[in-house]
Amino acid sequence: MPGKHLSTHKRGQWGRQIEFVLTLIGYAVGLGNVWRFPYLCFKNGGGAFLIPYTLSLIFLGIPLFALEVAFGQFGGRGPLTIWFVSPAFRGVGIAALLVSTVIQLYYAVVIAWGVFYLFASMDSVLPWTRCDDCSCLLFRNNDSMEVVLNRSSVNCSGYDGPVRPSSEIYFREYALDSSGNIDRPGNLNWKMMLCNLFGWVIVFLVLCRGIKSLGKVVYFTTTVPYIIMTILLIRGVTLDGALTGILFYLTPDFSRLSDASVWSDAAVQIFFSLSACQGGLIAMSSYNRFDNNILREAFLVPIINCLTSFFAGFIVFSVLGHIAVQERTTVANVTQGGPGLAFVVYPDALATMPAAPLWAILFFFLFCILGFSSQFSLVETVITSVFDEFPHLFQKRWPKYAFRALWCFVGFLLGFPFLTQGGAYLLDLIDNSILGYPSLVVGLCELLILGYIYGYKQISVDIYSMTDIRPIIFSPCWLVISPVLLLLIIIATAAQHQSRLSLGDPVWAEVLHLLVSLVPICCIPAWFFYYTCPRGLWATLRHLTAPKPEWIQRRFSIRKKAARKHAMAWHATPHLQDPEKYPGQDGVGHVQDPEKYPGQDGVGHVQDPEKYPGQDGVGHVQDPELDGMQHELSPQSASHQNNSSVK
Repeated sequence: MPGKHLSTHKRGQWGRQIEFVLTLIGYAVGLGNVWRFPYLCFKNGGGAFLIPYTLSLIFLGIPLFALEVAFGQFGGRGPLTIWFVSPAFRGVGIAALLVSTVIQLYYAVVIAWGVFYLFASMDSVLPWTRCDDCSCLLFRNNDSMEVVLNRSSVNCSGYDGPVRPSSEIYFREYALDSSGNIDRPGNLNWKMMLCNLFGWVIVFLVLCRGIKSLGKVVYFTTTVPYIIMTILLIRGVTLDGALTGILFYLTPDFSRLSDASVWSDAAVQIFFSLSACQGGLIAMSSYNRFDNNILREAFLVPIINCLTSFFAGFIVFSVLGHIAVQERTTVANVTQGGPGLAFVVYPDALATMPAAPLWAILFFFLFCILGFSSQFSLVETVITSVFDEFPHLFQKRWPKYAFRALWCFVGFLLGFPFLTQGGAYLLDLIDNSILGYPSLVVGLCELLILGYIYGYKQISVDIYSMTDIRPIIFSPCWLVISPVLLLLIIIATAAQHQSRLSLGDPVWAEVLHLLVSLVPICCIPAWFFYYTCPRGLWATLRHLTAPKPEWIQRRFSIRKKAARKHAMAWHATPHLQDPEKYPGQDGVGHVQDPEKYPGQDGVGHVQDPEKYPGQDGVGHVQDPELDGMQHELSPQSASHQNNSSVK
């Protein structure tokens, strides 16, 4: 039975506390810090966006981060087994585990894109600078047709189609070999499949010994990105137009603060950039010493994560400003978010720099490290959950190695749908689905269950037993502010929901979007009923929903009145006049021959109470508890009583 050996299962611990801190920083600081936060700043008022972003960090990010890491450290188990704190809500852990599982499948594919570009950059001429198509030859609007014709053998004199940079053509048509539509999956992209296999091999080698090997690797994967980002920033600010881009990044537009979507974007970005409510924070903190001062890391890691996002914005917008100057346009016209920034805009800028391959290698090496540092924790979260759930199967070292290898291989195979020609569109669909409602609902459930059902007082005592500090500062957020914010985010997300059909996707894509969004959420109530129903929930519900005795009493009192009314009506009718025609009765229907009708006297009363237990000599019930109900009067018995009283 899962969890049977819970009390005897021995788990490892971090070699040093700094390993835990670096792992959490690497887990939180991912690709979204580089390609999403700068774009949100541009979209939502520049520097003004930092106001709702900071407030969201204070009232949502840090409190939720602190709750999860404290919960994991005290419980000392993964995100699934740890719910022995309240077994009926184990579905919350299942939902979080499903979220981590899905994310790591497509996140590995995004890392594979970076690996492909890293190897492609190891050339004297960057491959995305080569262009033999009119759409990219005519892209630079400051080039005349004569210049284009002189530098290329392609005749573009009659071309009137759309123009785009060569980096976009390389990414869409060569690297991804895109079919252009989710409804056309096409063939498997063998180039990306090999890069994906390379990525999973790296993951296995790093995690082959669990946190022992991971704790050593994070010294490199967490610190080196900051060195590379600093180098890229220095190079970026020396480019022409860098100041234009940075000013565009920082100049506040306070009028945007009146837009509710700006506040929603800030809260959502904080929530997801910290990788909260995906099980990873609980899993990583479960390997801490019990007496570690977890509240210190609860403040340190979220602040470092947000400062990293802010720092990455300077790197991105200094280069975007340079592109805008070159293309004689505004920064807004060259700004993109997501993969478009990492694989189209930034590579296009790198191609214009001296020693372009060097800068491209640095950038995509940074990209891969940021991706791997998050992927390591995502995969270890699932593996930790399985080891904690079935500890008796993994007592020895080799079963652990075998399962880690098996899980990495399964993850590689399950990534195949994202490696087809239409895989990029499927990846975008799954990303939008799994990072929407599931994580938000998990976060809301954790706050409500731990804050109200388990109880804030219990949490406070637990944290005090670990740190000798009572988390009074978090009580308003855990009990009121953070749950309300998450509920508002869920409502805002639902209000902004856009059907996949409106985007031109087929019906099956909309169905898949709903399934990926709802299946993790449905695990929460499904497990609750699965666990509680066999343990008396239905009996309790039947008891709670049963009618009051006063309700049942009404049916007997009404039937009594009806019986009396019927007896009175019978008494008023003519009685039998001919005893000879109706033997055994007199003129009023009384029995005349007690010997022929034993047990009754001449008026139908019971003579032998011992022979007819429960009645007295006149047929009245002596022990109502014998049948648990009040004696119901039939019209005949009512008439006998009436006649007896008359006589």
